[in-house]
Amino acid sequence: MEIYIKNMVCDRCIKVVKEEFAKLGLHPLKTELGIVNLEDDHLTPKQRSKLTEVLNSLGFDVLDSKRTRIIEQIKNAIINRIFHSENLDERVNWSKLISDVCFYEYNYLSTLFSSVEEITIEQYVIRQKIERVKELLFYDELNLGEIANKLGYSSIAHLSAQFKKVTGQTPSLFKKARTTRTAMDSII
Repeated sequence: MEIYIKNMVCDRCIKVVKEEFAKLGLHPLKTELGIVNLEDDHLTPKQRSKLTEVLNSLGFDVLDSKRTRIIEQIKNAIINRIFHSENLDERVNWSKLISDVCFYEYNYLSTLFSSVEEITIEQYVIRQKIERVKELLFYDELNLGEIANKLGYSSIAHLSAQFKKVTGQTPSLFKKARTTRTAMDSII
C-alpha cells in the first residue's frame, strides 16, 4: 500500500516519518520523499485517523485525492533534482523529467499544477532554484559563477537577473545581508 504525504522535503523528513510509522506499529517497506510503501495492504479507519493526526502535528499532510498526490509528485521531483542531485550542472529537461516521474503527459501535468497551485511549473522550478542559490550563497560554499554552472544557468547574468526578479535584491546584496531563507515546503 502506498501512502502519499505532503511536505516531505528532506532526508530528516523521511527519518521522522519512518519513526512515526514504526511507533504506530506500521511497517514501511520503503520511505522516500512524499511516499511511504507499507507492508500492510490497508489501514483501519482508526489507524488512518491516528496516522493523520500524528503527521499533521509534525507539519505533514496525508494526501487522499489523486490530484493532490500528482501535485506532490511534481514538487518532489523538482526538489529532489535541485536539492538532492549530485550532477546539477547539466541542463534539465523538466517536462521530460516530470512526465517520466508522474507517468502523464506534461501538458496535463502543467495544466493541473497551474490550476491548483496558481503558478506554473516553470515558476515553481525557478523559485526552488533561487532557494538553492540562497543556500549556497548563505553558506559561502561556491562563488556565483560556480553556482550558476551548478544549477544549469547559461550565465552569471541570467542567474543574477532571475535572482533579483524573485527576491528583489542582487545575489551580492543577499550574501552581505545574510537574509533568512524560506523552507522548501512553503515555496509556492
